[in-house]
Amino acid sequence: MDSSLKFIHVDRVTPSNSDSSESHTLPLTFFDLRWFKIHAVERVIFFRLTEATRSFFDSVIVPNLKTSLSSSLSHYLPLAGQLVWKQLDPKPSILYSPNDAVSLTVAESNADFSRLTGKEPFFSTELHPLVPRLQSFDDSASVMSFQVTLFPNQGFCIGVTAHHAVSDGKTTISFLKSWAHICKHQDSSLPQDLIPFYDRTVIKGPPNGDIKVLNSWQTLVKTFMGGKEPENPKSLKLRPSPVISPDAVRYTLELTPEDIQTLRERLKRESSSSSSSSKELRLSTFVITYSYALTCLIRARGGDPNRPVGCVFAVDCRNKVTPPIPSSYFGNCAILASKIPLTADTFMGEEGFLASTKLVSELVEELDESVVWKIPDFVELYSSIPKGAQVLSVADSTRFGVYGLDFGWGIPEKVVVVSIDQGEAISLVESRDGNGGVEVGFSLKKHEMDALIDLLHNGLKV
Repeated sequence: MDSSLKFIHVDRVTPSNSDSSESHTLPLTFFDLRWFKIHAVERVIFFRLTEATRSFFDSVIVPNLKTSLSSSLSHYLPLAGQLVWKQLDPKPSILYSPNDAVSLTVAESNADFSRLTGKEPFFSTELHPLVPRLQSFDDSASVMSFQVTLFPNQGFCIGVTAHHAVSDGKTTISFLKSWAHICKHQDSSLPQDLIPFYDRTVIKGPPNGDIKVLNSWQTLVKTFMGGKEPENPKSLKLRPSPVISPDAVRYTLELTPEDIQTLRERLKRESSSSSSSSKELRLSTFVITYSYALTCLIRARGGDPNRPVGCVFAVDCRNKVTPPIPSSYFGNCAILASKIPLTADTFMGEEGFLASTKLVSELVEELDESVVWKIPDFVELYSSIPKGAQVLSVADSTRFGVYGLDFGWGIPEKVVVVSIDQGEAISLVESRDGNGGVEVGFSLKKHEMDALIDLLHNGLKV
């Protein structure tokens, strides 16, 4: 463990108001099973608080967070449970009871809070001590774990690690909003929009869709193992996280509404003068931001213009079906849009930004109800990715409202998605000041990041 971190203690926090010890089972849907073997999602939420002495931390911050976590878990009982796959069951499920508990690690760090929340690049590995680990074994896996870390007289942070097969970003952030609401108001009741909806019958998946998705995963695991059958096909162990390069650095690009409008006007001009543009582009904030990041990342990598690249992003589909799935639905409810493989030269030329925007715009336009229930063929998707391809994915969303997470000590100073280190990914969250801007998080090797930062800022000049 990093020498900057000192563990204080580890608590097991149980849901409050438990009047029964009865166990319950929540089945995974085919939406959940799409993420069955994907690495856990790690977030860190920083709060600046100069009065955060060790004494104040021990006597006020930690007790309040712990009590409110217990209360919020009483509404979100499955998060304290375990992912299990019983021998006779066709698929995994969440097994939970009011007697279950989540892990809450309490720690202290001597790292520079201002650097970790600032605008300058810093080493990606500096964030890793701030996120807790999920336990996963052959027969069970934890669902969510937490860590609260003090930076004396600077502030504190909350690290959250979530199993992606149990909750998507919207569900995880809804839980964090519930926790924050209860902590701030010292009231265990929740507003209606934060009460989770558990009824799985609203998911109108195709017949045997969950089993087909699982079969795809089993084939993929076999492929990863060089054609050998896995020893335990029902193992719930997550795949080991890749080793992060020690020279990898983090950087957050802050795009203002004016920056986004500058890029929008640029695309309109290029589109109107391009002979290959016939269809009107969808120039939403997401399309513009993701397309811009995609273009700059591919150019920053440089190399062979014929090398393979691709893009993939998840879209919440709760409101894309008729009737809509409740916004507070608990679990995964997202579909993947992807285009693989492409070649780097598509994005490295003079019209590279326009080309990437056309691509992303078309992918978003294609996402309608007919695609929501379609079973993805993971084998086909992954086998279409050539070895060494640069495939850019996206974590989080500007629609989650992460900067509204006020636990009683003000809004976050910074929110980062640590797990983008584990693959070619960016994170997107709304700007802290709520003005309609976007914060884009990157993690790259230093020489690529230096090139990327120049490209990102040069492209915003009028």
